[in-house]
Amino acid sequence: MFAWRHDAQERLEQMLFAHVKADSFPCVGAKAALAKGTLAVLACNRIDSAWDDLRIHDGLLKWAEEYRRDPGLFRSFAVVFDGPGDLSEGEFEQAMWKRAQSLSDKDVWRGQSYDESVSHDPANPHFSLSFGGSAFFLVGLHPNASRPARRFDRPTIIFNLHDQFETLRAEGKYEGMREKILVRDEDLAGSRNPMLARHGDSSEARQYSGRVVGPEWQAPFEYSGEKP
Repeated sequence: MFAWRHDAQERLEQMLFAHVKADSFPCVGAKAALAKGTLAVLACNRIDSAWDDLRIHDGLLKWAEEYRRDPGLFRSFAVVFDGPGDLSEGEFEQAMWKRAQSLSDKDVWRGQSYDESVSHDPANPHFSLSFGGSAFFLVGLHPNASRPARRFDRPTIIFNLHDQFETLRAEGKYEGMREKILVRDEDLAGSRNPMLARHGDSSEARQYSGRVVGPEWQAPFEYSGEKP
C-alpha cells in the first residue's frame, strides 16, 4: 500500500549487512538470515517520528503472511532509521516503544487479531508484540548502546518472528544456539548480557531496547485492542 522507497534504502541496507557480516557481531541467527537472503531491510527517516509507521506496518503484515505461506528458520525484518544518531539509551528506548505502540495501534485499526500463543500484557512472562496475527521479538540497535552487541551507526529495530524460537525448541536446537550467542557476546563485551532470559521466565519486553533495567521497570506499552 505504501510502497515508496526511501532515498537511503540501498546505503542503509548495505550498512546493516556489513555490520551483521562482521566477525564481531554475535547473533548467529542474523548471520544465518543474511546468508540465506532472508534478512529484509526497510529504510526509514527518524525513529522519533511516526512518519514511516504505516510503511513499517505494511512490511510487518507482508512479512507475517509470507512466513505463514512458507515457514522457515532465520528470517528477520529490520527497520533502519536514518537518525537521529545522538540518542541516549533512555531516549532510544522511549522512541522504540513509541514506534511499537504506534504499530500495535495500527494493527488494531486494521482489524488484525493478536497472536493467541502469547500475552499482550508486557508484565506477563509470556508477552510478545503481535503484528498481522503473528508474535514478534524486537531487538534494538543504536550508536550509544552500552552493550557492544547492540551498537550500530543508525537506530534500528529488528523484528524476529516468535514462532522461529518455538521451532528451534521443538528441534532441540534452541539452547545450543542461545549458548553460542551468549559466548560470542561475552567475548565481545567481557560479560554476558544480564537482560537475556528465556521466554516464559520473565517478560521479553525488558530485553527489547538493550538497556539494562531494574526489577521495577515497566514497559511503556498498552494494547489498545479488545482484551480477552
